[in-house]
Amino acid sequence: MTEAWLDEIRWTDEGLVPAIAQDAETGNILMFAWMNRESLALTVSEGYAVYWSRSRNKLWRKGEESGHRQKLAGIYLDCDEDVILLMVEQMGGIACHTGRESCFYRQLLDGKWLTVKPVLKNPKTIYQNHE
Repeated sequence: MTEAWLDEIRWTDEGLVPAIAQDAETGNILMFAWMNRESLALTVSEGYAVYWSRSRNKLWRKGEESGHRQKLAGIYLDCDEDVILLMVEQMGGIACHTGRESCFYRQLLDGKWLTVKPVLKNPKTIYQNHE
């Protein structure tokens, strides 16, 4: 399969593109991460989300430690060709390393960031074999 479609993306100077993961069933925004050409191509070929970890400077297969993989349901490119939207089936219902469904669990209310989404599973339990 040719990967010419990768050339249509407007990559940053670092060779990255922002990626938003959205639950294909509920529509909830789960997380934001970065992708490079390799991670996006692997996402398409493997059928599961693969991101680029800037902090670790390596490919990051979502769920490789937690088991909370993201099965690909669809990929979309925005009108400016510089943001990817991944529609996913979130395995285990948890996308955030804090044990929540979504990484977006704090809301600005009266000038303060308040936690408005519950922890579904204790992160120490999720990562007990990886600390």
